[in-house]
Amino acid sequence: MSTYLTILGFNSAIPTITSSPTAQFLEMEERAFLIDCGEGTQVQLRKAKARFSKINNIFISHLHGDHCFGLPGLIASFRLLGRDMPLNVYGPKGIKEMMETIFRLTETHRGFEVIYHELSSKTSEKIYEDNRVEVYTIPLDHRIYCNGYLFKEKPKERHLNMQQVSKYPEIETCDYHNLKLGKDFILNDGYILKNETLTSEPSKSVTYAFCSDTRYLESVIPIIEEADVLYHESTFLHDLKEMADYTGHTTALEAARIARKANVGKLILGHFSNRYGDLSVFTNEAREIFPNSFLPKALEAVKIG
Repeated sequence: MSTYLTILGFNSAIPTITSSPTAQFLEMEERAFLIDCGEGTQVQLRKAKARFSKINNIFISHLHGDHCFGLPGLIASFRLLGRDMPLNVYGPKGIKEMMETIFRLTETHRGFEVIYHELSSKTSEKIYEDNRVEVYTIPLDHRIYCNGYLFKEKPKERHLNMQQVSKYPEIETCDYHNLKLGKDFILNDGYILKNETLTSEPSKSVTYAFCSDTRYLESVIPIIEEADVLYHESTFLHDLKEMADYTGHTTALEAARIARKANVGKLILGHFSNRYGDLSVFTNEAREIFPNSFLPKALEAVKIG
């Protein structure tokens, strides 16, 4: 299965007629992850024709409204759509109190369990794992506690070469799993069939790094190193670096420096200040440092890897 990233919203603070605050829909190894949930996210999910029922894990970077104000409405809609599966919400300490207060005061009855995983560590930690995917926090430097997230596919199984496998009647279906894991096969006469004659290399595992609101921070580099795609906020151009530092943000040039130093495959810029009408100025600046820099395209599903 391929990995696809759909950027639902990418502007900072105030929604506009043509753009929405931060939210992303990541499909990886048949799992669906929602990353941040700014105002209007569920409308964008509908436009993207994303299946709400597939979302079982939501990752919130921080508690500024343009990254989480869409969450109460989305959860309320889940109930109206008949959801009964538990929902996992990962986010800063305080997110449970915020959400439960809203639900209590509005008498919103969910009908399903919301499990909050509150984060407070200032070092990277693994917060999600199943048999195919791992998710790690990327500690950031914003005005309030904030994390990015690193999504990693686990190493994949090798592919069976059925043309070769079928030559040996001794190899049964129950042996396929061990072959996919890279193990050799021993015939009845003791001859060892090397795994590489029966299988081929697995598909490459991919990594996606999401860096939300932050000042320029080189400590993220070893965490996101070699990521296939990096989304990094770039609220301002570099001539406003002083404002970026003051407000806890990054410039396009600084985002490109992070991408180059981390040797990522591709950089997607985002979280642009509304002061800029022509967003091409961001790629113009970033490409001076990291040529493989791009603007996001709302609702476009981008293949990773």
